[in-house]
Amino acid sequence: MGEYVDIDGVNTWYDGQGTGEPLVLLHGGLCTNETWAAQMPVFAERFHVIAPERRGHGHTADVPGPLRFADMATDTIGFLDRIVGGPAHLVGWSDGGIVGLLVAIERPGLVRKLVAIGANYDTAGIAPEAEDMAANMAPDSNDMAMFRRLYEMHSPDGPEHWPVIFGKFTEMLQREPHIPIDDLGRISAPTLVVMGDDDLMSVEHSAALFRAIPNSELAVVPGASHAVVIEKPELLNRIVLDFLENEPVPTMMPVRRAATGAEML
Repeated sequence: MGEYVDIDGVNTWYDGQGTGEPLVLLHGGLCTNETWAAQMPVFAERFHVIAPERRGHGHTADVPGPLRFADMATDTIGFLDRIVGGPAHLVGWSDGGIVGLLVAIERPGLVRKLVAIGANYDTAGIAPEAEDMAANMAPDSNDMAMFRRLYEMHSPDGPEHWPVIFGKFTEMLQREPHIPIDDLGRISAPTLVVMGDDDLMSVEHSAALFRAIPNSELAVVPGASHAVVIEKPELLNRIVLDFLENEPVPTMMPVRRAATGAEML
């Protein structure tokens, strides 16, 4: 069962499972924790998994003003300070991945390892086909049916608020994010960048994100879209858990990374 905690005026709902090192799941835009159904019980076998729902999402009510990634990152930092009380692994999908990047930049001491799934650091990274899709989204469209159903089931603001939060969300996506490359270079946590090979952002953009973060790895999941956490959960879970539980293997032919002593002769 979930519960609420006040984070600087945002009555934030969260739930959790498991014991061990803390692992915080950061859901995608317009999503709820239900979209982590294939991850939470698996990760909870090894970690204390904690999953907050951000302002205007799921059981957490909307607040006055626009949606901004910076505000959601601040909320997440407050949640980590208040509920976790120290560093945690962050696993974020889509908007949650963007929030995770910002938290790792602003409060590096709170992030043990970071996994950013289907996250873009700049609006320019969205594939042209995805831009066309976003331009034609409407709150009552069939494409939004799943998101609308989840919102109407859980939001304390009621079903009638759906067009409002949808409008805030689409406005945010038109103007954000714009994370400078130099800021990405400040991320000190080991980071795994994950994307589907048919994701909303281009492969080139995810590769640029990978290159910008000093201690990072890149995984492109074949045969998957932006919904990789739902489409290929077993493969995704193995990739994420391998990253979280193990240190990097020695690189035999280093190009981007520093030499490890295991180079091929």
